[in-house]
Amino acid sequence: MTLASGTFEPLMTAGPVLVWFIVVTFVFLECAFIIGLFLPGDSMLLTAGIVLAAHSSGATHVWALAGSAAVAAIAGNQVGYAIGHRTGHRLIARRGGRYVTVEHLHKVNALLDRHGFWSILIARWIPWVRTLCPLVAGAAGMNHRTYTVASTLGALAWAPVLLLLGFYAGEFLERVSWLMPAVLGAMVVALAVGTVIGVRQYRQEMARPAEDYTVE
Repeated sequence: MTLASGTFEPLMTAGPVLVWFIVVTFVFLECAFIIGLFLPGDSMLLTAGIVLAAHSSGATHVWALAGSAAVAAIAGNQVGYAIGHRTGHRLIARRGGRYVTVEHLHKVNALLDRHGFWSILIARWIPWVRTLCPLVAGAAGMNHRTYTVASTLGALAWAPVLLLLGFYAGEFLERVSWLMPAVLGAMVVALAVGTVIGVRQYRQEMARPAEDYTVE
C-alpha cells in the first residue's frame, strides 16, 4: 500500500501491535482514572481504526481490537467504581479547576440520581462524564450489578463503534491515494499534540488546592 512506503512507514511497520497497545492503554486509563479526563479517547479510537484500514491485516485486527477495547473499558470502569466506593461518600475536587470541580461532580451526581442505569449508558458518549461517572457511582453506592450491566452495554456501544467507524472510513480514504496520508497525518499529529496538552493540563489541575465533595 502507498501509505506503508510513505511518510508513516515507522507507524505502519509497528503495525497493529502499536495500535493495540495505545488503544487498550488509553481506553483503560480514560475509564479508570482522573487522567482520563485529559486524554483524547474518541479521536484515538477513530484514528486507530483508520490506521488499521491502511494495514494489510487490518480487517482481522480491527474486530479483535474492538473486543479488547470493550474489555478495557469495562475493566477501567470497574476500577473507577472501586476507587469511588473506597472513598465512601467523599470525593476530592480541585478548587479553581476546569474539570475535577465540585460543579462537575455535582452534575454527574445529579445525572446518576435522576437516571441511574441510563446515565451510565449516556456517560460513554460524553468525554468528561465518562471518566467521572464510575467514581461518583462508586462513592454513591450505586448497586454494583446494575452498574456492571450498564457499563458493559455502554462499553460495547462505544469503543467498538468508534473503532469500526474509523476503519470503514479508512477503507473509503484508501481509494484516493493522496487523501489517506493527508487525513491520517492530520489525525496522528492532532492525537499526539492533544495527548501532550492533556497530560500538561492534568498536572496543572492536580496541582490546584483540593476540596471535598460529598456525594449524596
